[in-house]
Amino acid sequence: MCGKMNNTDMLILFLITLCATIFFTWYIKRILLQAKIADNPIVSEHRHKSGTPTMGGIAFLFTISLIIALYYQNTPILIVSFIMLAGGIVGLVDDLIGLKVKEVQKIVVNISNEVITLGRLDVEPNEEVRVATPKAKAEVDDLLEAGKVKVIGEVPIKTEPEELEKIICQIVLGFILALTGVITTLGGFELGILAIPVVIIGVLGSINSVNLIDGMDGLAAGIVGIASFACCIYGYLFGPATIIPPFLILTALCLGFLVFNKFPASIFMGDTGSFVLGTGYAAAVMVCDIPYFGVLVLGVPIISVVVSLLHRAHIIKLPVEPLHHTLNHYGMSEIKIVLSYWAVTALLAIVGILAKMYLF
Repeated sequence: MCGKMNNTDMLILFLITLCATIFFTWYIKRILLQAKIADNPIVSEHRHKSGTPTMGGIAFLFTISLIIALYYQNTPILIVSFIMLAGGIVGLVDDLIGLKVKEVQKIVVNISNEVITLGRLDVEPNEEVRVATPKAKAEVDDLLEAGKVKVIGEVPIKTEPEELEKIICQIVLGFILALTGVITTLGGFELGILAIPVVIIGVLGSINSVNLIDGMDGLAAGIVGIASFACCIYGYLFGPATIIPPFLILTALCLGFLVFNKFPASIFMGDTGSFVLGTGYAAAVMVCDIPYFGVLVLGVPIISVVVSLLHRAHIIKLPVEPLHHTLNHYGMSEIKIVLSYWAVTALLAIVGILAKMYLF
């Protein structure tokens, strides 16, 4: 299982990854249910999903370990698989820290007949909101005393590492990938010493994009699966064929997980899974040297990150972050949002392939 892979070899790789992911996801789901390791969504529209097992991305780690054992002599597969494994371990630590409850936040409803301000939000009559920010916490007692809001529930908030700590871990992942020395050119440019910052930025961007988009049933797995399959098609049409195997692995991981993660999801991937997919996608794009197409087909998560950054910089205001939760907040169903995001990803892939065919 080394050297150049023919079509049969790649089909076997895909089937091994797919079947292993389905089996390990099923197995991990059983264990998580027995251990009662479950999600407790903080978004009001998703509170009915409480009790769904999370950290399902652990299944990816088992599958990737199998792939490394079988294909250790194939350099692109080995490097991409190794960095996915490392990314998954970082995400797993994040998930494990999150098992500890940091605080319990109130959920209130506006029982007045007028729009009220709570924190940065303008709350409509009968609208439910979570009291999350320091400003909102300082204001809620006065609103309770005035009879304008009523507490209707509470939600536990998980403990998370500091943002700086998470960024440092992601930088280390990018640095490890850069140190392999495989990524020397990107998009037609010789990188030289610039390979290190470029690779780090690519890994950071991909991890955070996929992690942010992982908030609805099948959303992250579907988008990364479509994007990865599009990269397989890109490699088949424009070559070289070495582009295909790393993206076949990502495609199979996503499809195998979607067996259980599609709506209504019976398991969530957690940071373990989103870090695997984000790190793996970045590594595959850069190792295979298809940055323009790779970034284009990941456009939906990237745009979502930009919107969230604008919200955090107080340039725009979202009632719920990220964007897909805002769409759900305003009445768009989860299924429609997921299918729309999938469709836009597929459309971006088609545009990219047609542009490559006829313009470049």
